[in-house]
Amino acid sequence: MWDQKSIQSLKDKRAAHNAGGGEARVEKQHASGKMTARERLDYFFDRGTFVEVNSLVESRINDFGMDKKKVLGDGVITGYGRVAGKLVFASAQDFTVGGGSLGEAQAQKICRIMDMAYDMRAPFVSINDSGGARIEEGIDSLSGYGGIFYRHSKMSGVVPQIAVIMGPCAGGACYAPALCDFIFMTQETSQMYITGPAVIKAVTGETVTTAELGGAAVHTAKSGVAHFSYPDDKSCLNGIRQLLGYLPSSFEDKQTEYDESAITKATNFQAIVPDNKKSSYDVKHVIEEIADRGTFMEIQPDFAQNIVIGFIRMGHKTVGVVVNQPKILAGSLDFNAGDKAARFIRFCDCFNIPILTLVDVPAFLPGKQQEYNGIIRHGAKMLYAYSEATVPKVSLIMRKAYGGAYIAMNSKGMGADMVFAWPIAEIAVMGADGAANIIGRKRIEAAEDKDAERQKIISEYEEKFMNPYVAAARGYVDEVILPEETKNKIVSAFIMLKNKNQKAPAKKHGNLPL
Repeated sequence: MWDQKSIQSLKDKRAAHNAGGGEARVEKQHASGKMTARERLDYFFDRGTFVEVNSLVESRINDFGMDKKKVLGDGVITGYGRVAGKLVFASAQDFTVGGGSLGEAQAQKICRIMDMAYDMRAPFVSINDSGGARIEEGIDSLSGYGGIFYRHSKMSGVVPQIAVIMGPCAGGACYAPALCDFIFMTQETSQMYITGPAVIKAVTGETVTTAELGGAAVHTAKSGVAHFSYPDDKSCLNGIRQLLGYLPSSFEDKQTEYDESAITKATNFQAIVPDNKKSSYDVKHVIEEIADRGTFMEIQPDFAQNIVIGFIRMGHKTVGVVVNQPKILAGSLDFNAGDKAARFIRFCDCFNIPILTLVDVPAFLPGKQQEYNGIIRHGAKMLYAYSEATVPKVSLIMRKAYGGAYIAMNSKGMGADMVFAWPIAEIAVMGADGAANIIGRKRIEAAEDKDAERQKIISEYEEKFMNPYVAAARGYVDEVILPEETKNKIVSAFIMLKNKNQKAPAKKHGNLPL
């Protein structure tokens, strides 16, 4: 017969751990619109599948009254479970325990579960809700962050990493989410910033709120740090589950086959895309027409809106899309678009996700401010990412494809495997109006009717260059296709490319233009 005292002791320890920071702090967490760490994990994972790891860990620090503040678990819950049947590892900081502050033991728990995700080749989800480094533990706390940062970098490109901000995430702690592949934020309760309002006021005299400094609206629309925002904890966790449905567990996952029976003809493109190149339209309607119905998940929808990125399914298989948005800046590429697209292209390449590029681009956005903000450097990231990617890459030139921006949008010269074009596509160094002013300047100046001569030069340029057939004749376009053939042609190309085996040159690594 087992000693019932020892059994009861374990039950008491579990109860203490499960209580977090106590009833009063749990109520305060709920009053602020937040779920507790345990509630978040229970809601996120498939029912009954979450298994906690290292629940009895506690701090070994006794200085500054820490001997009276110790709580089993040390302010974080770590473990693994299933999400739609897929193995996923996770950590969730518990704000009810010392404000979720990170000390030596908490960091060890997080590092341990990250190592397990790495070894098991499964996604890792980190839920952040913490006041930052635990001051009482000094350098041990800071060293803990170093271990976490190191593992995020080691895991990059091996397994998908998703950071979730559901409360404060300040100071050096911000760099853990920044090293992840995707960042989710809740709209009312999350903040992420390096330097807080009090320090900013002391140093600069400027008064800012935490929301103005690092709320979800700031990071999804202005800084581009975060990828998704949701109204509350539950909707945010649902969004993560949705994203995981598009992703492999690791870079070693075998690719699924395309289900050709699921491919339907798309016939609505002519109603969506006007042949007048000066008319705008919403390219998301084109994406939705190409994708399996209802499968488009946009990433960073509020940042650099002149380029659209996201995941779709084609024949039930995940495909990454990179698309110009003509209704924002006419679809031109600015410095933020370069960053947004390059990061996404590299993620797809890391995890063997084919890339579809839809092109309707007039230029890299001109202007002094663009130059000052480093459009050369940021645009180069996009070129580098496409050139480096070895996954299947298919492009469709829908309408405009001008100048250097055409090259950047996965052109044949940049390594595109297949390039299609619609009959209305225009592939040239620049638009006919601008070209006429340059190449026909002397003819226009010498003409009696300058407007008529200019129009004549425009017509000559359009006839010679503003169509896809010159590019097709040179092999820069593989095939000019009818709108109704689009979806079948793209899927057929991806099926042909499914066993693509392109090896990168033997080297340590390239030097991405950061």
